[in-house]
Amino acid sequence: MAETKQQLSLKERIYNKIRDDDQNDLISDVFDGVIITLIIINVLTVILDTFTLPKAVSVTLSVFETISVVIFTIEYIARVWTSDLMFPKLKPYKARLKYIFSFMALIDLFAIVPFYLPFVLPIDLRVLRSLRIIRLLRIFKVNRYTTAFVAIGNVFKKKKTQLLSSIFIVVILMIIASVLMYSVESTAQPEAFGNALDALWWAVATVTTVGYGDVYPITILGKILSGVIALLGIGLVAVPTGIISSGFVEQINKEEKKKHKEEHKFCPYCGHELNE
Repeated sequence: MAETKQQLSLKERIYNKIRDDDQNDLISDVFDGVIITLIIINVLTVILDTFTLPKAVSVTLSVFETISVVIFTIEYIARVWTSDLMFPKLKPYKARLKYIFSFMALIDLFAIVPFYLPFVLPIDLRVLRSLRIIRLLRIFKVNRYTTAFVAIGNVFKKKKTQLLSSIFIVVILMIIASVLMYSVESTAQPEAFGNALDALWWAVATVTTVGYGDVYPITILGKILSGVIALLGIGLVAVPTGIISSGFVEQINKEEKKKHKEEHKFCPYCGHELNE
């Protein structure tokens, strides 16, 4: 059924207030500020839940949690409802499905689902308490409102191929190292290197240069192998860091060039800056 002009106008107004871009008016800024504040306070309440609190404080936090979930639920429903304006080339139901299964929409959903589970399923409250840690996912919602998170996301998206390749090589090194160390140390330390998975824990600590020291080789061959793996780990683990660093440099340079073009006028023919 076709929507009336009034309904479409209402949808457009709501979409303009909650959409993820920099074209904000006063109401949009207030909305963003309220959501960010709720997210931060909710994350703090997760931390406070780990303490033994007075009953009055616990009740206050519970009330605040309920209010927050109601607001986040309304926000989620509004975003799903207006998602066809986000993807105008798609049919409304396809646009909504595309949005529902997007990363940020899933974060929104997972952050509020634990609150509603007891109303739908006879779930054990102890299980529900463990699920409440999902509230921490709300911190990712800040990604909509901060350029810092957007920049980080752009860097990872742009460098994902190189990052995955480097991480894959590190994982392969750890698997090979764990199998080799198991073969060398299993006879001398069957309790510490009982299988390849036990040795994998040692490989993770060694390749990442963390070195917890709870599991370590005692044979001469094992110590030599451990030294070689540690040296390889120093170089290989630094590769993803370098990729991310170069990505940030490129992102910063790109943003500076864009800002410079917006602030200055250039000749469309020769490309030189025009003096006013």
